[in-house]
Amino acid sequence: MNPLHDAHECPRRSAHEHAGEPSRRPRPDQLHIGIIGMGHVGPPLGSALRAAGHDIVAVNASSPQARERAEVMLPGVPIMDIPDVISAADLVLIAIPDDAIEPLVSGLADLGAFRPGQIVAHTCGTHGVAILNKAQQAGALPIALHPAMTFTGTSIDVSRLVGTPFAVTAPAALVPIAQALVVELGGEPVIVQENDRTLYHAALAHGANHLVTLIVHARRMLEAAGVEQSGTYLRPLVEAALDRALTEGEQGLTGPIVRADSGTVGAHITALHKAARLAAEDNEQAGARLTDSADNYADMAQATITMLTRSGRLSQRAADELRTALMES
Repeated sequence: MNPLHDAHECPRRSAHEHAGEPSRRPRPDQLHIGIIGMGHVGPPLGSALRAAGHDIVAVNASSPQARERAEVMLPGVPIMDIPDVISAADLVLIAIPDDAIEPLVSGLADLGAFRPGQIVAHTCGTHGVAILNKAQQAGALPIALHPAMTFTGTSIDVSRLVGTPFAVTAPAALVPIAQALVVELGGEPVIVQENDRTLYHAALAHGANHLVTLIVHARRMLEAAGVEQSGTYLRPLVEAALDRALTEGEQGLTGPIVRADSGTVGAHITALHKAARLAAEDNEQAGARLTDSADNYADMAQATITMLTRSGRLSQRAADELRTALMES
């Protein structure tokens, strides 16, 4: 099979159609796919590719939890050692932690595991195809595919793939293959150049991972104020704020800082430190967590003040008053 054959004509398929079940009608361009890594990313991608009509021939799972995910998400697929997975596959999908990819690929290439014409793809966000150089030297076809989505490792991820943007990095001749694979996963391919991958991934980590940190701190504050079901309470406000941030950018910002209400900001930080001291009297760890939340509030406030000052929405005088208020507690 020529993996370049009709790459540009791959049909769009729903990623959740028949998720987790083998395709009943083999396709003329069907790929035999092996997956290295049954963490949170590999199983949903494998399930979506299987639903699109490809044959998941083997996976590697390195822990009991990984083997369980493989059995649930890809029933009937053999679990094999990594060299055997590679040997069985037309396309090798590597879904393991970022820092482990290059050493693994280099070691396998030194053992002669890869062959000419074999597609080798990874799902790391911060790297392009350079970390696959040793496989490429053996004649393999390198592709980097990164979905801009957070994964649970369960079937819910398969439906979330629909419409998800994927960063695609590949040599020019392989871009159509990479784009076709993304389309079959239900996603939207977006070209990201090799030299831009780390900056691209930093943006996603900052926007998604640090959002989780922010919400955890906000929930701690609410719970310290006696609000039960803090996540439920925050949801409408946070969803509205997120929507405004995504559509309006900085103009969607509301609240005491943009109003230059230094008295309110000062009262916030004072209340947070007081709550931390009171909590520490009963539980030292609880007090430390609230102190962390106070620090997080101050750090985010400082960043917001700087952003608004640079854009001209806050005067320097107002910014100075707000920063002074943050220091008084």
